[in-house]
Amino acid sequence: MAKISSTVFSLRHFLVLSLALNVSLILRIVYEGEEGHDNSCLKNETGNSISRADFDTKTHNILKSRVVMSSTLSSGNSTCKYHTGSRNKVINLDHGDPTVYERFWRQRGDKSTIIISGWQSMSYFSDVSNICWFLETEFAKEVVRLHTLVGNAVTEGRHIVVGTGSSQLFLAALYALSPQHSPQPINVVCASPYYSSYPSMTDYLKSGLYKWGGNADSYEKEGPYIEVVTSPNNPDGHVRRSKVNRSEGLLLHDLAYYWPQYTPISSPADYDLTLFTLSKTTGHAGMRIGWALVKDKEVAKKMTKFIELNTIGVSKDSQLRAAKVLRAVSDSCEEENSQEGESFFKFSHNLMANRWKQLREVVDSSQLFSLPQFSPAFCNFFNQVVEPQPAFVWLKCEGNVEDCEKFLRAHNIITRSGKHFGVSRKYVRISLLDTDENFNQFVDRLSTIQSL
Repeated sequence: MAKISSTVFSLRHFLVLSLALNVSLILRIVYEGEEGHDNSCLKNETGNSISRADFDTKTHNILKSRVVMSSTLSSGNSTCKYHTGSRNKVINLDHGDPTVYERFWRQRGDKSTIIISGWQSMSYFSDVSNICWFLETEFAKEVVRLHTLVGNAVTEGRHIVVGTGSSQLFLAALYALSPQHSPQPINVVCASPYYSSYPSMTDYLKSGLYKWGGNADSYEKEGPYIEVVTSPNNPDGHVRRSKVNRSEGLLLHDLAYYWPQYTPISSPADYDLTLFTLSKTTGHAGMRIGWALVKDKEVAKKMTKFIELNTIGVSKDSQLRAAKVLRAVSDSCEEENSQEGESFFKFSHNLMANRWKQLREVVDSSQLFSLPQFSPAFCNFFNQVVEPQPAFVWLKCEGNVEDCEKFLRAHNIITRSGKHFGVSRKYVRISLLDTDENFNQFVDRLSTIQSL
């Protein structure tokens, strides 16, 4: 009996000792993990730890401020947790992939969900009485409703032409505006810095109808021309007007960013031909849906013919889903004061405002970079004065840095060089439309770049 008791007693002690050791190990791992998180926010680009006593006070305050704002935006997730062991991670902000709005659409649940039955969308045709015969009626209805609600474009007396994104519509517009029997291709111009894809898109097929003519600011050739006016401009965010202003000129307005989250809505755009895209309006780039508002009937016919020959129309499924998304946006604006929550444009405006605030704090604390300055203006949609907050950052490297893209790439930040936009390499375009995680890491890393 004594032997049995001794065995039981020893086994119990062994179990207690084992439990104590496991708890101790777990606590040590947790402690070291938390310590690692803290230190990860206080390391320089070489990987060496920086003591809090030596840490630059202004930069530290910026980081603290950003943690608070990031926590608000990310439902309590602190910024530091994103950065553990991420100094070597490549942050690619070259593309304008608008994943920034995903959180809003997740919060809205099934408000934008659509079910398409197997028998739907089988025909090529949507409305044969319409110039754009593949345009879905529901999509056209929601386009008009949203423009009317926001007040950013005149839709009355306009023909709607739907395209596979505004890229296809851009080419369709060049085709429709070009003289069909001219001995020389018409020049397409745009003031620099211009959207980097305009030259390559214009010249890619080596069309005999049109060709890239360069910077509108320095264009002096006689004869007809097409001027592209992007407003707000991609990449620098400024409001644009035509530059050449000659009687033989034809204007194409790209208004992809003329929405309340990016710029004050001063008046409805009233031009002959304007382009819009769902990707920058609501963030749904993957649907590949854009639309043009066209005043001239013959131009609308030619654009439709181009798309007919190019892709035999535009996906009905995408149009139906886009209609549901646009309806959800309009509904959110009308329901804003109800229990349904804030509108899409209020959500996206606040989000962009927070990102620009964080970025300006970091840039202002550095002598290496500078940002464009914008003038606040009254926004008819928000019924108050607001400041422009573009979708892209047009960042300039100051001092002796001649190639800003190369300089930032050395810090594992991928951007797009100013050379692609017709200007100096001292500039880069950086997307502000990426995920919270990538944006937070970008701002954190930019704040640690203190010298060349």
